[in-house]
Order: sequence, then structure tokens, then C-alpha cells
Amino acid sequence: MAVTQKNPLAEEFNVLSLIRFAFPSMVMMLFMGLYTIVDTIFVARFVDTNALSSINIVCPVINLIVGLGTMLATGGSAVVAKKMGNGNTEEARSNFTLIVVAGAVIGLLITAAGLFFLDEIIWGLGASEILFPYCRDYLTIQLIFAAFNMMQVLYQNLFVTAGKPTLGLVLAVLAGIANIVFDYVFIVLLQMGIKGAAIGTGIGYMIPTIIGTIFFLMKRSELHFCKPNMDASVLLKSCSNGASEMVSQCSTAVTTFLFNVTMMKLLGEDGVAAIMVLIYSQFLLTTLTIGFSMGTAPIVSYNYGSGNVKQLKKTVRICFSFIAGISIFVFLFSLLGGESIAKVFAENNRNVFEITKNGFIIFSFSFLFSGCNIFSSALFTALSNGKASATISFLRTFGFITMFLLVLPRFLEVTGVWLAVSLAELFTLILTVYLICRYRKQYHFF
Repeated sequence: MAVTQKNPLAEEFNVLSLIRFAFPSMVMMLFMGLYTIVDTIFVARFVDTNALSSINIVCPVINLIVGLGTMLATGGSAVVAKKMGNGNTEEARSNFTLIVVAGAVIGLLITAAGLFFLDEIIWGLGASEILFPYCRDYLTIQLIFAAFNMMQVLYQNLFVTAGKPTLGLVLAVLAGIANIVFDYVFIVLLQMGIKGAAIGTGIGYMIPTIIGTIFFLMKRSELHFCKPNMDASVLLKSCSNGASEMVSQCSTAVTTFLFNVTMMKLLGEDGVAAIMVLIYSQFLLTTLTIGFSMGTAPIVSYNYGSGNVKQLKKTVRICFSFIAGISIFVFLFSLLGGESIAKVFAENNRNVFEITKNGFIIFSFSFLFSGCNIFSSALFTALSNGKASATISFLRTFGFITMFLLVLPRFLEVTGVWLAVSLAELFTLILTVYLICRYRKQYHFF
């Protein structure tokens, strides 16, 4: 028999308790960022920078997998948390189970399709003759682990909805440590090169997937597996709610492709390696914001679903204040520590180091604006306003950045590439402020 517990999302949160609740998600995302960065450091130092470039070439495929998982996870989390807030616990469990099953099936389909069209995908992503063998080795293994990748993304979000963010943190730490250990074993000791990096990452995906599945089967929380009702409308609603996250990842995939093509044209393989360092560093430095947004989103959904306007307002105000502080901290860290970060990745390649170091000076300003944009997109997702959320994500990660990336390098060359990111975040922030003002009375979050 399932244990009946008071839903942790129903707590009357203040500043400290809200940060405490979101803290596991923040640390979890930070560890995810760290072990992703460590993966690329091992490749850069113990293989070569061409291998590093090849990971960035196939990165759009990984973005697609993560995007699909995040779309289902965040959109589904909003659906499930709202029904829990309304007291429809049994329906929430059924929806939750259906969402997880759908994620596993999609992952398996991606594996089959990806392996069948493997070479065509790699050439289409712009790989050079030099980078093609690296890309093929890495992407083959990543596709084999696609279902595990999908599932671990789903569980990272749904642990929070189940009121178990600490479990997600523990599993993220275990996955990160495992990835680092296996990177050392496969890349350094066994000299498996880029294949070893892909296998280590895949094992990292498996840990939260396997343990998470066991946890939800054991029915230790209010949210657990049950026999699902095959309701397509639930999946459509989840995809609609989480569309912004899918848009964000797909946009990242396209812009990564554009970055690669532009830098290959301007600076060759070294330019692609440098842009990868910047992109991965951006992910690491925004993990606190992403984790905080992910950790607080179910609280917003719950209070919105239960009609607790007072707590909703309080939560949103605390969140924006915290995001502002984090944004300033990350900006300063990036501006002052960019050279050190570049050295970690490219100590053995002076050209890549110089390109990356110079890029950080301009790129750092994007962090002043990105935090508010990321949280606002998550906020609208939590309020089941997929349209507003998707608009923010689309323009931030694709619309504005693509426009600037296609225009600025023609006049400013490499400087235009770095400037495109900061300007895209600034223009998105202007739109974000407008949307918050527009929907303020509808949702009463201010």
C-alpha cells in the first residue's frame, strides 16, 4: 500500500526554505555541468582538440535528444503538479507513468533512426574529412545510449515534482563521479580516445535511469508508477507546455551548427574547438539558474493549481531577486576567470587558447541578461503558458542569435560571433519584461 504524505509543494515558502528546496536541483545541474565539462577536458588534454571539435559538430543531435526529454519532463511536470495541487492524485500518477513510458519509446526510436542514417547526419552537420572519424565514433555510442539519456532527463525534473529533489541531487552526483572515473579509465588508462568519452557519458546516463525506475516502482512517494491510461491529450498537453524547452534545445542545435560553420570558415578546426569551449562554459555557468528554475517550477505550478495567489506572488518575487544576484555573480566570474577557463581546455594549443580567451571578454556580458530570460521561460511553463515560454526561448536561443550571427561576422568577423550572444540575450530581456507586464494581472504573480 502506498504511503500517504503531505505534499512538500504545499509548504508556505520563505526566502530560505525556497532556496533550500531548490538547492538540490541547483547542485544537481551544477554537477551535470561539471561532469560535462570534465568530459571535454579529458578529450582536449588526452586526445586532441580535433576530437573536441568533433564533439561540437555532433552536439546538435545530443541537443535534440535532451530537448525531447526536457519538453516531456518540464511540460509533463507542470501537468502532473497542477493535478496534484487540485487533489487529483490518481490521475497525476497515471499521467506521470504515461509520460515516462513515452520518453523511453522515443529514445529507442531515435537510436534506430540515428544509426540507420549515421553517415548522412555527420556530413550534414558540417564535419570535415579530418573530423569525420571522430564524429562517427562518438555519435554511434551516444545514439546507443539515447533512451537512457531521455530517461535521466525526465527523472531529473520529475524527482522534484515528486517532492524528492535530494534524490535527484544524489543521483546526479553519482552519475557525475562515475563519468569522471570512467573517462579516466577509458581515455587515459585504456587509450580508447573519443570512444571512451562517449562510453563514460553513457554510463553516467544509466545510473539515474536505473535507480530512478526502481524508486518509482517501489511506491515510496505520493507520485509513483501505476497502470497508465493511454490518453494522447496528456502527451500533447505536456509537449505544448514544454514546447519552450524543446524550442530552446532545437534552437541551440541549429545555432551550434551555425557557430560551427561560421568558425570553420573563419578559423578552421581551431575555431570550432574554441566555440565549443565557450558553449560548454555557458552551460556550466548557467546551471545554477537552470537548476533554480527547475527546482522552483513545481512550487509555482502547485500554488497556481491550488489558487494560492499569496504564496504564488511571494515565490515569484523571491525567485527574481535571487536570479538577479546569481546573474551578477556569474558575469563577474566569467569576466575575471575567462582566461583561466580557456587555459584548462586549451593549454596544449596556443591558437585555441587565444581565440577562447578573447571571446570570453565579450561573451561574459550575456550572463547579465540570460538569468532572467531562463527563469521567465520556466515560469510561464510552470503556469501552463507554453506560448509565452516558447516565445522567450525561441527568440533567445534562435531568433535573435541567428539574426546577429548571420549579419555581424560579415562586418566584425570573429568579434561578431561573440557579440551575437550578448545582444540576443539583451533583446530577449526586453521582450521578457514586456510579457511579464502583459500577463501580470492574469496570473497575479506580481
